Amino acid sequence: MRAAPKFATNVEVLVVNRPDAGKPLQDFLAARLGLSRRAAKAVIDGRSVWVNRRCVWIAHHALKTGDAIEIPKAVVAAARRQAGSAKTAIAPEERKHVRVLVETPDYIVADKPAGILANEDPKSVEAILRVQVKQPNLQAVHRLDRDTTGCLLFAKTYAAYVAAVEIFKTRRVSKTYAAIVAGSFPYAHQKIDTPLDDQPAVSIVTREAASPDASFLRVRIETGRTNQIRRHLAGVRYPIVGDRTFGLKSARDPRLMTVPRQMLHATALALPDPMRKGEEIKAHSPLPADFRSALKLFGMGKRSGR
Repeated sequence: MRAAPKFATNVEVLVVNRPDAGKPLQDFLAARLGLSRRAAKAVIDGRSVWVNRRCVWIAHHALKTGDAIEIPKAVVAAARRQAGSAKTAIAPEERKHVRVLVETPDYIVADKPAGILANEDPKSVEAILRVQVKQPNLQAVHRLDRDTTGCLLFAKTYAAYVAAVEIFKTRRVSKTYAAIVAGSFPYAHQKIDTPLDDQPAVSIVTREAASPDASFLRVRIETGRTNQIRRHLAGVRYPIVGDRTFGLKSARDPRLMTVPRQMLHATALALPDPMRKGEEIKAHSPLPADFRSALKLFGMGKRSGR
């Protein structure tokens, strides 16, 4: 007899009964979780839904009797909070407070939280900071993915923005990231230089710690291609834990389904101050709580304070 699958305690588990067989995944989640269809689709689009240990991101996926659906409880809670906040129309600046890591007369380095865009959105870090620091012309110089956290540079004026963009086009900007990947990474150091989108791309990887099932890496990038670290690590078959786009599409280990976002954090940023010759902008962001929790989850907790 096949043993029943083990489910993690921080995962919502829904089993499809006979009356629900044939229902689209979106409708099933909306009914069982008490969400709107739109909110249920957002959870699916976030690639946080696993059906029989396989990640499913098709809203109309037809369910079968006995299917086991697993979703991180944190994702379900966030969907319910977001639905509630939409009803009360909370202003973007009231939703989050963004920590400022470094401020100069021309720039701010902020500690970007997970779950919000860097810019070009009314709820973005840029929009929140404009109100928070009373700088209506603040502009993000570069970007981090919605679910990537850490150091993000903003310019206070258009002149400062243009000058910083020119610096970013050179290799005088140092960007270092922390990442947790699936699998035991075999190399103490590795240079990944696979071109991306027909453009040169270089990532320098250092192994900080490894367990049998996951590894903690530091990655310094010498180029800034779209999703570079996520694509490079997936390309060498050590995808970032929690990455629903380039990561694992199936999971035998239930812990992999409990991580609500990609474990990628911009720990350090350094560059010559574009507006002040001879000066430098340097910032460091400590590992966020969910990243430290993921390290502990995979047996690498001793490194969690770094």
